[in-house]
Amino acid sequence: MHYPSLAALTADAARALSSGPVCLILIEDAVAVDQTIRHHAALGFGCVIAFCDPAIALLDDVPLHRVDHDVTRPEALQEIVNTVSAAARGAWIFTCYNAEFLFFPFGEDRSVREMLTFVTEERRDSVMTHVIDLYARDLTAHPDAVDLDDAWFDGAGYFATPRLDPVGEPLDRQVEVFGGLRWRFEDHVPPARRRLDRVGFFRAAKGVVMGPDRRFSDPEYNTYACPWHHSVTAAICSFRAAKALRRNPGSRDAIAGFHWPKSVRFTWQAQQLLDLGMMEPGQWF
Repeated sequence: MHYPSLAALTADAARALSSGPVCLILIEDAVAVDQTIRHHAALGFGCVIAFCDPAIALLDDVPLHRVDHDVTRPEALQEIVNTVSAAARGAWIFTCYNAEFLFFPFGEDRSVREMLTFVTEERRDSVMTHVIDLYARDLTAHPDAVDLDDAWFDGAGYFATPRLDPVGEPLDRQVEVFGGLRWRFEDHVPPARRRLDRVGFFRAAKGVVMGPDRRFSDPEYNTYACPWHHSVTAAICSFRAAKALRRNPGSRDAIAGFHWPKSVRFTWQAQQLLDLGMMEPGQWF
């Protein structure tokens, strides 16, 4: 279904958003669009919605909704998330951009619906995800830093710091995660975009909204685990930072390459990320 606006989508919410979980893909450019859509459609989402400029061509052999929307505006993600969640209360919602790929524990054998069923049984309303910056090894052959056949990521250099409240006290079970390209080349990345932690999944609920910093108004949504034990976390493997560093004239001229001794070739398998501690199954076995 093609919707000319976000308002048109929500006006048809009873039909468009009736089958969850819902996957929202914000398409900023024409890079890896088909691969992003196919990857997420195969994970078991009940509904895939692509938001993009009308000029961008999308697949016609994969079931999805298309919404004409300018996703390049700074407030686009917040606007889309809050509008869709208000129209789809109770639904699980996942968000990503093109050239980003979701991986979750045991994803080779289980569906995203199975994972969220378990999370719901644990009385959780969100799943913390960590962004893994992907990049091409050869920037001469791949000047936009995107190479799906030979993708790499940093196997070390990640760290987390406690998230603090306005008076400087640590918030319960909330951290801010750093690393990857945004850490190694932080001089070229605005402070607000250096974090790797992201609430990838959340359950739409009345009064719960996403703020400008991608955190939610309900503090529990921003936690990485239950109070009593570790919870499921997931990973979003993303070329987005690499694309931005190559697109910006200042960083493009200053960075000769992204590959370094701690680079690891990406196998496109969830088990690799589990083995490296990039995500965890919690109590899900």
